[in-house]
Amino acid sequence: MPSPERLRDSTQIVVPCESLGGLRSDLESEFAVSVFTAEETTCRIVGSPVEIKEVGRFLARHGVNVA
Repeated sequence: MPSPERLRDSTQIVVPCESLGGLRSDLESEFAVSVFTAEETTCRIVGSPVEIKEVGRFLARHGVNVA
């Protein structure tokens, strides 16, 4: 059985909201994900493991560090 941390890492990306800039609406329209503001400065992108991989690639292409 996978650990909760590993499962969480495969279904979400947490980034500073400012790093998303104008990408937030693009993310929600192009991918089957939801973007939540977790705190005032932190955004949580939640989706299936397949979508999260694609979102990670998309963000990397746009200069957002998701490591």
